[in-house]
Amino acid sequence: MTEPDRGFAAELREATWSDHGDNEGSAYMAALFDGRLGREEYAALVAQLHPVYDLLEQATDRMSADPVAGPFALDGLRRRQALEADLAYLYGPGWRDRLRRLPATLRYCDRLREVCFDWPGGFVAHHYTRYLGDLSGGQYIGAQVRKTLGLAAGDPGVRFYRFPGKPKAYKDHYRGLLDTAPWDETERAKIIDEVRRAYRLNAEITADLSRDLDIRPAA
Repeated sequence: MTEPDRGFAAELREATWSDHGDNEGSAYMAALFDGRLGREEYAALVAQLHPVYDLLEQATDRMSADPVAGPFALDGLRRRQALEADLAYLYGPGWRDRLRRLPATLRYCDRLREVCFDWPGGFVAHHYTRYLGDLSGGQYIGAQVRKTLGLAAGDPGVRFYRFPGKPKAYKDHYRGLLDTAPWDETERAKIIDEVRRAYRLNAEITADLSRDLDIRPAA
């Protein structure tokens, strides 16, 4: 008997699980999870996220009319406005002039420009990597940052992690979109490869942050 199709969402998650863990293993993320980073160190991460989401949401605007990519362009997931509120809180009103993009962030942005504006599968690969992560592990990170900095859920500084709807509802809907998207096996394999690349690019940013801020593994 042929095994029933388990759906692309499950296939994608299983195929990229080890890549997902690479980012969490960095010294920076370990320190963030443990509550060992202060406001300045946390702000450095937010500063790297802003250009990534700026480009992703430009791509969202471009791809929203695409019959395949368009359904993934969910307005409730957009994070740029929340990031900008957080940056204004963390850096002050002149925050745009104070941001410094690390080399890994520049490489990540280059890849987003290459694949997210005219390849539906590439757009979804990067969109999935960031937003599904924000709805999952990002919720734990947000709770830890709130605790460390003494902030409430709706406060500027941590608005990035607060969505207008329930995270589970967004995730369930998104996985349904993955399962029903009209991709054949070849295209699914390309998307899996691009998600793996997206995870590596994210891991390179936190590795850069570890070096730039001289954050080392806990003893």
